[in-house]
Amino acid sequence: MTNRLYYGDNLEVLRSFPDACVDLIYLDPPFNSNAGYNVLFKSASGAGADASIEAFDDTWTWGETSKNALLDIAAGTNRPLQVTMEAMRTGIGENPLMAYLAMMAVRLVELHRVLKPTGSLYLHCDPTASHYLKLVLDAVFGAVNFRSEIAWKRTAAHSAAKRWGNVHDTIFFYSKSAEYVWNEVLLPHTEGYAERYRNTDDRGRVWAMTI
Repeated sequence: MTNRLYYGDNLEVLRSFPDACVDLIYLDPPFNSNAGYNVLFKSASGAGADASIEAFDDTWTWGETSKNALLDIAAGTNRPLQVTMEAMRTGIGENPLMAYLAMMAVRLVELHRVLKPTGSLYLHCDPTASHYLKLVLDAVFGAVNFRSEIAWKRTAAHSAAKRWGNVHDTIFFYSKSAEYVWNEVLLPHTEGYAERYRNTDDRGRVWAMTI
C-alpha cells in the first residue's frame, strides 16, 4: 500500500485493507455543505479557458444507501456506536444530516479497524456537523482516546447575515489506544520572544520581561 493512490469509493477500498496496517490517518471528508465541487484544469500548454469536471457533490439525501450504512453498523459489534446512531436518528430524523452522519460513521468504523494500536487519526471538519461527528468519534474510538480539538483559523473576521461569521475549521485528534506514537515538533523561538528572555538578575538567572 506504500506510494499508491486509490480512486473510487473509499469504503470499498478500506474494506480491502487488513486490520491494523495504517500508522496515521488525516481525513478531510465532505462537510455536508450542500454544495457541489468541481476540479478546474487547463490545456497542457496553459492556453485556453478553464474547464471543469465535477469532483464530488456534497449534498446528501436520506435513502437506501443511508439505511444500509446504519444496517452495517447495527450488524457490527460496536454497541456504543449503535446506540449513538439510533439516538441521533430518533432525535434529528431521517434527513440529509442523518444521511451524512451514516455515511461518515460506517467509514470511521473501517478507519478505526485499519489503524494500528500505535496510530492516530485527525479529522478535519467545519461547524456544519462537527458537534455530531465528535459524538460519532467518541463512540468509534472511545472518549478516552480523544486527544485534542484543534481550531484552525481559515479567514479573518467578517460579517454574516444576523449571525457571527464562521472563521475557523476544527480538526479532531484521536488515537487508537493510549500507546500512540507522538513525535514532538519544536520550532525556533521568534526574535521577539527570545528578546524577552535575555535579561538576567544578579544571580545569573534568566527572567522574562512583561509586555
